[in-house]
Amino acid sequence: MTLHTGRHFLQIPGPTNVPDRVLRAMDMPAWDHRGPEFAELGFAVLAGMQRLFRTKQPVIIYPSSGTGAWEAAIVNTLSPDDKVLMVETGQFAVLWHGIASKFKLDIDFIPGDWRHGADIGAIESRLAADRQHKIKAVMVVHNETSTGCVTPPHEVRKAMDRVKHPALLMVDTISGLASMEYEHDAWGIDISVAGSQKGLMTPPGLAFVAANGRAHAAHEHADLRTRYWDWTFRNGEAHYQKYGGTPPEHLLFGLRKALDMLLEEGLDAAIRRHALLAEATRHAVSRWAEGGALAFNIVRAEERANSVTTVLVQGREPNVLADYCRDKCGVVLGRGIGDLQGRAFRIAHMGHVNAPMVFGVLGAVEMALAALGIPHGRGGLQAAVEYLGREVRP
Repeated sequence: MTLHTGRHFLQIPGPTNVPDRVLRAMDMPAWDHRGPEFAELGFAVLAGMQRLFRTKQPVIIYPSSGTGAWEAAIVNTLSPDDKVLMVETGQFAVLWHGIASKFKLDIDFIPGDWRHGADIGAIESRLAADRQHKIKAVMVVHNETSTGCVTPPHEVRKAMDRVKHPALLMVDTISGLASMEYEHDAWGIDISVAGSQKGLMTPPGLAFVAANGRAHAAHEHADLRTRYWDWTFRNGEAHYQKYGGTPPEHLLFGLRKALDMLLEEGLDAAIRRHALLAEATRHAVSRWAEGGALAFNIVRAEERANSVTTVLVQGREPNVLADYCRDKCGVVLGRGIGDLQGRAFRIAHMGHVNAPMVFGVLGAVEMALAALGIPHGRGGLQAAVEYLGREVRP
């Protein structure tokens, strides 16, 4: 017996659900990518992305995954053997480290346990000890999709300022942008990278880099530049050059509509919505954890992400639970990846998501816990409902 006939619930932390309005916006014939209509669309999208990053600085769009944005940040500002400081906060920090190593950078990698955000004190100590300023960039992940942890970029900037270190601050906010508070300019971030497939509610395939004047000054001397990623080439006179070749028109059609939706809602309101749905999810997990088999992966409550909650499963196989939710209920959960493979499942609550969707996912998980005999505290879904009932008033 299964109950999965009906709307498919995709609750993985990327790609996230694509709204019907975005899908319809992509149902268009191709345009002349050298014509004025497409240029108008492109400039509107770039302006919208500036509003999301909260920056007056240029935003570069790449037809790529978020991995491409990581690479673009590196090759446009650094040279072989440059020293960089990175922090292990989860799978995506590890993958960014792997890319940096391919470019022969000298990497100081601060180890972590995948249950906490970056150690700001350790970052400050490494920078204070670097009296000759050999470290050219500090690279941190704002929101670790694998672990569900947050590292506050403004606290990293404060640490850098306290020791008066001139390194660039590069931040991966791929699963943070449009889901959590983010201020590229006000927080003193030099380079921010993001992707289309998370809070931006658009299919995978677009990556974004916001870069300030310090980053562009470093670009002038960078010796890793390649034609495809190169900011200089992309700032050519013809608008289509901004995409490194033929633009991904239909993804841009979709992104334009997604930006319209976010700005209609209001960015602050969207961030607040994510915070409420995340806290509702955490209320459910807290109740389930009373049974002893489940636990939050992220230890400190203030470091738990508003885009995804990672739940440790102790003494049981979490993939069995994820299989049950998928096969019996039509609810697809995120699974543990990297060091958390076979140890956790993830509940995404980012992008195109509302309270009934979250309630449906939490109900399916609670059903699976009961069906599989996994020890858990009762009433997790009810705790989430009661929380939002208190917080969302007429």
